[in-house]
Amino acid sequence: MYYFRWYAWKKHLVKAPQGYLITEWLPKPAMSDYGALPDAAPFHIAEARWLHDPAIAEDDAHYWLSPGVDSHKYSDAMAATVRDLTLVNGDRALGTALLPAMKANYKAWEDAQQDPNGLFWSIDTRDAMEKSISGDGYRPTLNSYMYADARAIADIAASAGDRQAVAEFNHKADNLHDLIETRLWNPKDQFYEVVSPAADSGIRKQKKFIDPGTNLQFSGVREQIGYIPWMYDIPAASHAVAWKQLFDPQGFDGKYGATTAERRSPRFRFASSDQCTWNGPAWPFAMTQTLLALAEYEDTSSTSVMSHVDYLKLFSRYILAQHQTLANGHTIDWIDEDYDADTDEWIAKNMLIAKNNQIGRGNYYNHSGFADPLITGIIGLRPRADNRIVLQPLLPPDRWSYFAIDALPYHHHLLTVLWDSTGARYGKGKGMTLLVDGKRAANRRDLGTLEYELK
Repeated sequence: MYYFRWYAWKKHLVKAPQGYLITEWLPKPAMSDYGALPDAAPFHIAEARWLHDPAIAEDDAHYWLSPGVDSHKYSDAMAATVRDLTLVNGDRALGTALLPAMKANYKAWEDAQQDPNGLFWSIDTRDAMEKSISGDGYRPTLNSYMYADARAIADIAASAGDRQAVAEFNHKADNLHDLIETRLWNPKDQFYEVVSPAADSGIRKQKKFIDPGTNLQFSGVREQIGYIPWMYDIPAASHAVAWKQLFDPQGFDGKYGATTAERRSPRFRFASSDQCTWNGPAWPFAMTQTLLALAEYEDTSSTSVMSHVDYLKLFSRYILAQHQTLANGHTIDWIDEDYDADTDEWIAKNMLIAKNNQIGRGNYYNHSGFADPLITGIIGLRPRADNRIVLQPLLPPDRWSYFAIDALPYHHHLLTVLWDSTGARYGKGKGMTLLVDGKRAANRRDLGTLEYELK
């Protein structure tokens, strides 16, 4: 699956006049942007940051922060994506160069969608999550992204010596953190949920809602987007109870991954003619977010309600979903839009074929990540701003006898990470081993945290 996902990803790489672009749909040369969209751009750049050619990720980041580009067509955390890119390539100059654009991008979001109460209002379609049960409102999506971007801008500003921006954006992040914790956490459901006007409030929902401070209510449905705050280490330790829903049979549990809404909801997979529904079907997009969120939670929490067994379980189900059975009965690797978490059926593809034989729309759909959560989660390379390498594999020690990833670019070095339970597979010794530029740097006999200071 690792090699298939790179094969599929490469189909979306375009060398445009302005540099490399990474598309979501298969590239359309007739379009000025070749079919690039901002919603999954953070996944595209996160994957590309592990490639040997740094220009691919950097060009795409420059593109989405360029004047005249419709970077607000869908919500995303672009500043956090740039900061995370620099944590891998070690290029602080990239963040400094894009700092003015990131500040302007943040202000544009504030002007368009931040209300006087400090929260950001969005409709589900602009989160690329149309036909959800919760619908429009103050969603955990955009509010978490804006928190992450504010914190990232402050981090980059600190490297650039911009003290005023450090104070300003840390203040924005602190305020949003408090609002997410106090306004979007539903203590009754013990989950982060969408908050919007009550149905009988007489207040019309719109792109931007001016909050009068009253007549707001929780959506009353747990959705997979409630895990997004963990991607950015927002939640209080006590809110970890929400993770118990992941494998709850009435929560998000599915044979092939997590459903986008809890099964116990009476509106789970409500009838819709739209093929792109987020009311229960599984989405690779959401699976990527949840894998990243769970990895962040397991890596930063001292006491966890989840274990490495749970992380591998979710990742394995994600892999199982990425297949398609052909008419002749042959099964091939595949990635597309939404799918049934119980049957592994690609929903949008089958609906389009039945409707008008549109068989190409979702082919190799580049709307999710794979290599990045594998590297940062299963293998456990946690990118940092300093020169310390920290490996925290989220792999139970008794599941795999070996793994290796070789020549991985990181801070202008090439890393090799090996796990060899017997020492016979790679001939580099028993246990977990880190090589830096081909030289043995660190080793431990079992599978666990391994650290090394780059010289």
